Amino acid sequence: MAKAKSNFTSGASVKSTLANIFRAGELRKKLLYTLLILIIFRIGAAIPVPFVNLEGLPGLMGGTEGYLGYINVITGGALSQATIFAMSITPYINATIIIQLLTVAIPALERLQKEGEEGRKTIGRITRYISIGLALVQSIGYYFVLKSHSNNGVTALFHPYLNTAEGWFSMVVIVVAFVAGTALIVWMGERITDKGIGNGISILLFGGIISRLPEAAVYLWVRFTEYKDYVIVPIIVIIFLAIIVFVTIMSTAERRVPVTYSKRVVGRKMYGGQNSHIPIKLNMSGVMPIIFASSLLSIPTLINQFVNVDKINNPIWYGIVHAFDYDNWFYAIFYFLLIIGFNYFYVAIQYNPIEISNNLRRSNGAIPGIRPGKSTSDYLHALISRITLAGALFLGAMAILPIIVQQFTGIQLALGGTSALIIVGVAIETMRSLESQTTMRTHKGFLE
Repeated sequence: MAKAKSNFTSGASVKSTLANIFRAGELRKKLLYTLLILIIFRIGAAIPVPFVNLEGLPGLMGGTEGYLGYINVITGGALSQATIFAMSITPYINATIIIQLLTVAIPALERLQKEGEEGRKTIGRITRYISIGLALVQSIGYYFVLKSHSNNGVTALFHPYLNTAEGWFSMVVIVVAFVAGTALIVWMGERITDKGIGNGISILLFGGIISRLPEAAVYLWVRFTEYKDYVIVPIIVIIFLAIIVFVTIMSTAERRVPVTYSKRVVGRKMYGGQNSHIPIKLNMSGVMPIIFASSLLSIPTLINQFVNVDKINNPIWYGIVHAFDYDNWFYAIFYFLLIIGFNYFYVAIQYNPIEISNNLRRSNGAIPGIRPGKSTSDYLHALISRITLAGALFLGAMAILPIIVQQFTGIQLALGGTSALIIVGVAIETMRSLESQTTMRTHKGFLE
């Protein structure tokens, strides 16, 4: 089997791309428009919703553990500060996942997906409606999480009059502010996609995670200077840099399956006869399996946030709920296995070897040494299964790495493997988009 190849943008290519951007007026406007939206996004992430006592919020998330901690990281800390963008784009991401799953199960949605631009617009509208519904559910849930902490006497998260007759009005205002913030973020993401650079939702996700870098740097500096961690902190920095390099290589790695097309004569012209390849990426599903797994494992923790299971009265339920704590080894092992399972599931939805084989046959293409038809589909199925396993192990290792580091060093990685996957993926996708646009504007064939 041929080795997987890794292609990523070189430093010289990045410099030339950036230089071409600032020479092209239209691209420069798109870049400035994207930066403007990102600035508005960060301003909104700093404006708290009404009626919340800001003095009681610090420490609510308890670091980066668990699902709430994960959401807090990708929102750029907005969740822990109860700002209007606290829900960020997580409802939209979840809605997109739901639509992808329903497209396989519901024929009507599958037909819409194949109808071209109009079908995609309809699916986009449905996704937005589902996003608002999920934002409403998540906002109500987060409100009660805040209220449960306030009632426990740990922190006075709400102002005193929220427990009076005005409490219901305050609840409505807080929930509506969260939902409106999500709707505004989705709108801004779509504006970036239409008038800016790259995929808008991905860019906003990237901006939220990157905004945590200064906080992470300050945390490590304090550990280095005040706690005298002269060995652990440099090791953490080296691990983080190694993660970035490793994720970059693995995210761009792909297995290229060679394809040859037979010659055919149509009228007086001859078509075909060229060689091509089918690229199969090592990480075909991105971070979706991690999102699936973390969402599922967060259910016991979220239930405990509402119920607060007592250890003395309900020792069995207490043990079950706390087995899913972020710092528990059972959580790490189950998390790893779920990611592998969801990765296979997600790849099975995206890639159909039988359909690929049929498309090759219709276009007179064939894989050298493999008979067309069932032999081709079997070959592709076996190849995709092997690559999926490698990609799943890679995703699982990146997801549980922060847990392992925290267990052995006691230091929480504010930006772990999942964040690195998102950062690197969005950066590569954006640079490729910029390169394609600059090539279109600088290639002589388009200018002459």
